[in-house]
Amino acid sequence: MQEITYDISDMPKPGLLLGLSFQHLFAMFGSTVLVPILVGIDPAIALFSSGLGTLAHLTVTKYKIPAYMGSSFAYIATMQTLLKTDGMPAVAQGAISGGLVYLLVALIVKFAGKDWIDKILPPIVVGPIIMVIGLSLATSAVNNAMLNDDKYSITSLVVSMVTLFSVILFSIYGKKIVAVIPILLGLIVGYFFAVGLGFLTGQTIVDFSGVTKASWLDIPNFHILLADGHFKLYPSAILTMAPIAFVTMTEHFGHVMVLNSLTGRDFFKDPGLERTLTGDGLAQIIAGFFGAPPVTSYGENIGVMALNKIFSVYVIAGAAVIAVVMSFIGKISALLQSIPVAVLGGVSISLFGVIASSGLKILVENKVDFDNKKNLFIASVILVSGIGGLMLQIAHLQITSVAFSTLLGIILYQILPEKD
Repeated sequence: MQEITYDISDMPKPGLLLGLSFQHLFAMFGSTVLVPILVGIDPAIALFSSGLGTLAHLTVTKYKIPAYMGSSFAYIATMQTLLKTDGMPAVAQGAISGGLVYLLVALIVKFAGKDWIDKILPPIVVGPIIMVIGLSLATSAVNNAMLNDDKYSITSLVVSMVTLFSVILFSIYGKKIVAVIPILLGLIVGYFFAVGLGFLTGQTIVDFSGVTKASWLDIPNFHILLADGHFKLYPSAILTMAPIAFVTMTEHFGHVMVLNSLTGRDFFKDPGLERTLTGDGLAQIIAGFFGAPPVTSYGENIGVMALNKIFSVYVIAGAAVIAVVMSFIGKISALLQSIPVAVLGGVSISLFGVIASSGLKILVENKVDFDNKKNLFIASVILVSGIGGLMLQIAHLQITSVAFSTLLGIILYQILPEKD
């Protein structure tokens, strides 16, 4: 265990507390607002739900775990599809169903323990699924990086590449906090480069009209489950998004393990895995209710804690409160929505690639044997079906590729023999 500056229950002095909370806000900001921007949702809602979800998670875990909840990238492709076909109410129901999966698993863990989870989600299933989540978004990222109004644009490509290399350079050469927030810094560099390039070439790359028109105080554009004032059930959205919760759940386990190591505690025992899962599930249900992307615990904020050795839950709670307050500042929401698509494309290439590589890392770290035909075929089926877009559709019921490939992987692992 490392030497701790502020422990879980320690509260820094007010001025320092505010500064440390803003540091955590910056760490999660880039990724949390990027998800809603990519899928076409008001980023202010994501800020609001991330803050409220974090406070809910802290409460459920008895203020014993310093974890911040931010927008999950695992659901992006599914959300993009559902928004085109069924709209925001479907996405909201899907997000809530994912949260309910967390609550169900938490209930099972409470009474049956957690050993069964490894049998359903072994590395050979989880690794390829995470690779699919990253690689299935590759086309979207590349199109954003090089197209403008569906036409190839060298200007867009230049802006996206400057953004991409900025993210990489900040991540590799940055020290301390800079290395933890490369996405946010890359977005800032790409944004200002786009503004400068537009000024030099006479092009309108960044449109500030929305920022000038926006009011300082504004209520986020919440979507509360209803379509045209009426409730409608979307079984396809529920069956599509619910299985993805198992993927983000493995990420949750990993984050808790890292926090265990950093703080010298065993959060699986106190407050207990059932409480950490319940906290995540409740945060995701809150996000769905307000029409925000599903949330998950954030490695970026864990990275900040690893650097400064400050694990105070009051610092995390402070960041959550600031995020909620910022969601009502209309100028901030408008500024975020003015980010050029090319800048988002550059960030996305690095981010989605890292997600895919993380799946590969799981396979390498667990020394998965691909001479074993069971492992070979499970990975092959998940990758091709997930990246290729294989989906299950019966009448109006549709399960998209990420969820379907997840189900295929789980089924194959259970029915195939261990030995060739």
